[in-house]
Amino acid sequence: MTTLRVALIQTRTPASQGAALEQITPLIRRAAVGGAELIVTPEGSNLLQRDRALMLRALQPLEHDPFVHGVRALAKELKVWILIGSALVASSFNQDGSSDKAANRAVLIDAEGAIVSTYDKLHMFDVDLPNGDRYRESTLYEPGVEARLVDTPWGKLGLTICYDMRFPQLYRALAKAGADIIAVPAAFTRPTGEAHWEVLLRARAIENGVFILAAAQGGQHEDGRGTWGHSLAIDPWGRILAQAEGDEPGVVIADLSLEDVASTRQAIPSLKNERPFAGPNAEGRAP
Repeated sequence: MTTLRVALIQTRTPASQGAALEQITPLIRRAAVGGAELIVTPEGSNLLQRDRALMLRALQPLEHDPFVHGVRALAKELKVWILIGSALVASSFNQDGSSDKAANRAVLIDAEGAIVSTYDKLHMFDVDLPNGDRYRESTLYEPGVEARLVDTPWGKLGLTICYDMRFPQLYRALAKAGADIIAVPAAFTRPTGEAHWEVLLRARAIENGVFILAAAQGGQHEDGRGTWGHSLAIDPWGRILAQAEGDEPGVVIADLSLEDVASTRQAIPSLKNERPFAGPNAEGRAP
């Protein structure tokens, strides 16, 4: 039986890359001591800043970001794979060299500290919540254009980020392409987290017969935002393998029996049973 020990890092990322690296380093070390071979961190692991002007001044290109450099060094030192759930990095620049747009970018690092793959968040969180909170990620971030599935020593890993989880077609595409595990790092708001976090993640696991690894931001951040926490790992049957009880920073360890992917898909062969169909008639009449 192939078993993979994973660790989900729950953080409360501050507003600078240096402080974020200082906060997350002992958590990554704890995860490695606990035997994790793959460590997943949340969305926005390197920097969270709601003020647009301050954010643009702080952003660095991926290759120059000090948080990313620090995590790559940790992966090499500890001989573990680390998925930076996402780093917020500069993606385009004005003529004066200042940052103009950002990317919300997952970064997969191998046990030698090399970047194996990246993925830019596809779906922008442009919403008006019932409590009055308003978010417009598209004003700062450039969305990605491509789903990403990566070969790892343990199987195929699909990369997604936070709001992506509300778009099941992405997870279906990854599963049909052979994903065994799908990462869903997040910085979920408290109202949406309380209502939808667990049920959506379990649904994505059940629908596709995959493991879901959801490392989350949690608590009240220095930029004023509040995030839900409750990081969790889910098996292909929809069972919660491990979960953070609240929103405090910490480490969640889970063991994945990777044969469960094949056995679950054999028991419920929805990927094979899927059929093409015509869309509903726009006029509401029978064809």
